[in-house]
Amino acid sequence: LEISSLSEKDILVLRLDLTDRSSHEAATNSVLKHFGKIDVLVNNGGRSQRSLFVDTNLDVYSAIMELNYLGTISLTKHVLNHMIQRKKGKVVTVSSVMGIMGAPLASGYCASKHALQGFFNSLRTELTDYPEISIINICPGPVQSKIIQNVFTENLAKSIENSGDQSHKMQTNRCVRLTLVSAANDLKEAWISDHPYLAVCYLWQYAPTWAWWLMNRMGKRRIQNFKSGV
Repeated sequence: LEISSLSEKDILVLRLDLTDRSSHEAATNSVLKHFGKIDVLVNNGGRSQRSLFVDTNLDVYSAIMELNYLGTISLTKHVLNHMIQRKKGKVVTVSSVMGIMGAPLASGYCASKHALQGFFNSLRTELTDYPEISIINICPGPVQSKIIQNVFTENLAKSIENSGDQSHKMQTNRCVRLTLVSAANDLKEAWISDHPYLAVCYLWQYAPTWAWWLMNRMGKRRIQNFKSGV
């Protein structure tokens, strides 16, 4: 409000629980009642994971899919109905580079992001009659945020003890800027990451055998560090 021409009527903040899917229609209607339209939906809710599959309860995987996947497509469904009526809009979904590769200690998180990738890539093909509705997948690599402090572990009641150093990760404001540039230019998919993580994405895409070999070597070290509390 202080640095823009916006007024208070231009801003509406609603509390939202992605896992409470019964509330998503009412939330969408509240936005439409206030603004009259929805131009852009940015799906940016979710939690990551730090645990080995053999140690992790299945209800953790259920919770990950309920939040990261089902909650996201539920909200999208209600907003998209409005966009189809207008024949215009953008749906921007923050996926992850983990939606295009696999990594140890994050099998459930990777699964949820692969699910989002598959869903929105399929949805895009269902909207060919609506060329002004853009489906945009954003795949960030490591970014400075509180996602590590809030990760799922091997059971729902346990939180992570050591979130580690985040100084090597991309700064949040740069990731946001690149996301906005991608959305403004209607990119179908954008990988937003620093090297070497971005290089691994290309390797996974174009030379998967090499990527599996590299990930096995990196993964073994990562698991050892995880077990030792690093």
